[in-house]
Amino acid sequence: MPQNEHIELHRKRHGRQLDHETRKRKKEAREVHKRAEYAKKALGLKGKMFAKKRHAEKALMKKTIAMHEEKEQKHKADDGAPQNAVPAYLLERDQVDRAKVLSNTIKQKRKEKAGKWEVPLPKVRPVAEDEMFRVLKSGKRGKKSWKRMITKVTFVGPGFTRKPPKYERFIRPTGLRMTKAHVTHPELKATFCLDILGVKKNPNGAMYSSLGVITKGTIVEVNVSELGLVTPGGKVVWGKYAQVTNNPENDGCINAVLLV
Repeated sequence: MPQNEHIELHRKRHGRQLDHETRKRKKEAREVHKRAEYAKKALGLKGKMFAKKRHAEKALMKKTIAMHEEKEQKHKADDGAPQNAVPAYLLERDQVDRAKVLSNTIKQKRKEKAGKWEVPLPKVRPVAEDEMFRVLKSGKRGKKSWKRMITKVTFVGPGFTRKPPKYERFIRPTGLRMTKAHVTHPELKATFCLDILGVKKNPNGAMYSSLGVITKGTIVEVNVSELGLVTPGGKVVWGKYAQVTNNPENDGCINAVLLV
C-alpha cells in the first residue's frame, strides 16, 4: 500500500468512531450558519468573490429544479370506450386522460444550457494551440512574444471595434472573418446562405467560443427569419443553431447543417 494511505488502512482495520455519522450530520447542519455568518462579515473583493460563487450555485440549483418540473397535460384516451359509466350529458364529450409530463420547452432549454444537441458530427479532431495561434513578436527589438494571431476563420459582430494595436493580444485577421454560412436544412434538403448571429460553442474550448473562432464541429447561431419557420405558438423563429461540417479555413466558406 502507498505510504500516504495510512488513514484508509486504519479505517479498513478498525472502522470509524461510533458517533461518526452523528458528528458528520451536525457538522453539515452547522455549515449553513457558518456560511451565512461569513457572508455577513466578508467585505471588499473577498465579499464580491463569495457572492459570485453563491450566485452561480443558486442559479445551478434553480436550473436543476426547473429541469425536474412536471406539468399536467391532457390528451385523448386511446380507445373511445370510457372506463366507467358516463352520464348522458357527458356522452358527446371526448374522453380525456391527464398525464404528468416534462414540458418540451424545459427539455429544449436543458439541452441548450448543457450544450448538448443531436449533432451530425458528434466527434471532431481537437485542434492544437500551435495550429490555432501564430506567435507574433512585438516590441522595439522584437523580443516580446505575448501577441497571438488566429489562423482559423473567425466571426465578429457588426459593431466590433479592434483594440489599439499596442494592447491587442489576440489578432483576428480581416481576411479570415466571415459573416455568412451555407446552411443545409436536413428535412427540406435545401441549402440557404444565412447570416451568422454568433458562435455558440466551439468544441475545442470556451476561450475559442468567446473569440468567435469557427472550426469543424462548431455550433453557430444563424438568422433563419427568411425561411419562415414558426413555433407551435405561431411566433416566427429568428435564430437557430447549426453545426459547421467543413474546415472553413481550407474551403474559404462555411458549410453547416441546421439542428432541428
